[in-house]
Amino acid sequence: MRKRFVIIGGDAAGMSAASQIRRLQPDAEILAFEKGSTLSYAQCGLPYLIGGVVPEARNLIARTPEEFRDKYRIEVFIRHEVTKILPEENAVIVKDLAEGSEKRFSYDTLLIATGGHAIFPQWEGRDLEGVFPLKDMDDALRIQGWVRKEHVSKVVIVGGGYIGLEMAEAFHHLKKEVAVLDLAPQVAGTFDPEMAHLAQQELEQNGIRVALNEEVVALRGEKGRVTGVETKTGFHPADLVLVAIGILPNSELAKNAGIELGVKGAIRVDDRLRTNRPNIYAAGDCAVHHHRVKEAEDYIPLGTTANKQGRIAGTNMGGGDAHFAGVVGSAIMKVLNVAMGRTGLSEREVKQLSVPYEVVSIRSRDHAGYYPNGEQLHLKLLYHKENRKLLGAQIVGKHGVDKRIDVIATALYAGLTIDQLQELDLSYAPPFNSVWDPVQQASTVAGRS
Repeated sequence: MRKRFVIIGGDAAGMSAASQIRRLQPDAEILAFEKGSTLSYAQCGLPYLIGGVVPEARNLIARTPEEFRDKYRIEVFIRHEVTKILPEENAVIVKDLAEGSEKRFSYDTLLIATGGHAIFPQWEGRDLEGVFPLKDMDDALRIQGWVRKEHVSKVVIVGGGYIGLEMAEAFHHLKKEVAVLDLAPQVAGTFDPEMAHLAQQELEQNGIRVALNEEVVALRGEKGRVTGVETKTGFHPADLVLVAIGILPNSELAKNAGIELGVKGAIRVDDRLRTNRPNIYAAGDCAVHHHRVKEAEDYIPLGTTANKQGRIAGTNMGGGDAHFAGVVGSAIMKVLNVAMGRTGLSEREVKQLSVPYEVVSIRSRDHAGYYPNGEQLHLKLLYHKENRKLLGAQIVGKHGVDKRIDVIATALYAGLTIDQLQELDLSYAPPFNSVWDPVQQASTVAGRS
């Protein structure tokens, strides 16, 4: 008899796994259930769709349900929610959200790829028209529709993290008056304060208002429409409010099935993406991620990791042998005219782990000083005080941030010391670099200590 693989979730991790299973199991039956209306699309591109940089939603869609069915023989069910996992019976209960009917499907092997959900507090007024979270394509299309059909001149974004700052740029691109509110004393909370301040400067220099240490009390409105955000210190008028204060894993389904959870309530998996229940795997934004520098499980939901975990889970489900090597916390974002990149541990994280450390911070240029149009790079490296192994890095600048942060991410993966950075054979030509790359310049400064 043909084996049946059931996948809960039709985005990055789920469909990466499904495609990999098909390669390894040409005759298997593969069923994928997606609660939303779109599958296999680039969630990270949603701010750029709303801001008009990406012209149409279809540009973000990698494959349609028809392509999966016709080309890969993967049966995809859109607007179908798995409401219960029955591990003892190797079965799931699925609700057709269009018809309201429920049906039972058996499986030989199951993947939970339910992703995460936007944190959306129970503030008074959260149900007003014009108030939105942003997590999936449906959210993006609702925001886009509101902006196009309604008179929107003032936008308030609650949350100054990755999505909040990318959406601040998107609304600025649409020529809206934008304010960013954050409960914390800084934006870009995963960065150290002095690096985050560079992002705040960029926002404010472009006319985006930043209000920190702001605790939301309620969302206010008239005639069912939002008119602003009330905080403990004042009122911020708005025609549109975006709530972007982070995401949490969709792990309730797994929890109810007796599957073990880990940090931040994400599904605990081993390096082959297996849960504690036989024949059940988990991957993506619903699962934990091993952090190579912390040497512990973590939760860092990113599209790159979801695709990687999905492929590894699919390989193992299909009979192969693949292992998830873990993450080092690499991320990058564009804030108007600057890029902010980070990898490894921040100074705050190092302190929390009680690791003895040293810091080196420099200002350099993205290419040779005599070559025209060079831009400043702010670079910060952390390394272990005793064994001098790299612990993390943060870089902010207009050009060349991605190149350098990826070099350091690779060095972290390999366990290099701060001093070994000087030995790397990095590319050089005046339009691209100095004879000594800024990463190596920082290593040289650290070598003097």
